Amino acid sequence: MSGGRKGSERERRAAERSGPAASCRAMARRAGGGGGCGDGGGGVPRRLVLWLALWGLCGGGGAQPGRGAAVPWGWGPAAACSPRCLHGGLCLGNGTCLCSKGYEGELCQHATCYPKCKNGGECLRPGKCRCPPGYGGRYCHKVSCEGGCQNGGECISVNGVVKCLCASGWTGSRCQEAICPQGCRNNGACVAPGICSCPAGWVGGACHLAVCKLPCQHGGKCIAPNVCRCRLPYSGLQCTKKRKE
Repeated sequence: MSGGRKGSERERRAAERSGPAASCRAMARRAGGGGGCGDGGGGVPRRLVLWLALWGLCGGGGAQPGRGAAVPWGWGPAAACSPRCLHGGLCLGNGTCLCSKGYEGELCQHATCYPKCKNGGECLRPGKCRCPPGYGGRYCHKVSCEGGCQNGGECISVNGVVKCLCASGWTGSRCQEAICPQGCRNNGACVAPGICSCPAGWVGGACHLAVCKLPCQHGGKCIAPNVCRCRLPYSGLQCTKKRKE
């Protein structure tokens, strides 16, 4: 009887040395711990061991992990996956990758952004989107007009086309041009809605009035800067000379 019990004891110890528990202890030694599986001592933290047990690593082959699952750590035994798991992914015993937080895919090759990149944006790394032209913001959720919209204009998207919606009195691709309904004559420039900036010698809302520094006399009219059109029988710079009959 005692021989039978000793034989059973030897078989049990051999199974422990070669079974899943032994693998777990090996993982603990690689991680720098000196204890056993889930002993709460100096080995693998109990919470980590219990979590691994749910995946069939320390508990004897329970639930099988799915490919590309996301967990907030990337610790594990030497990789045995081919191709190797990327971005710190953990290679499991069945040849699948357990991905670090922020990555997914069979080899953990795809970065994940949450919320997802919008308007055709591409996730470059966890939480970082590359936006297409016309969009901006952390998740490409904001419409962005190149150069911005001036003078109170609003950047909008219409049927996928990004453009500026200008306030009243303004036009142009960036709402940079003022509108003067009356027009600005004589090389005047429209600088604000309805307001012209006139060159020297001209005034008025449309730069249509000439200025004569010396006023025209005897009913003469200033028709250009410092130019008078005189009424008969007067002539001269200021219409002061009377013709002799």
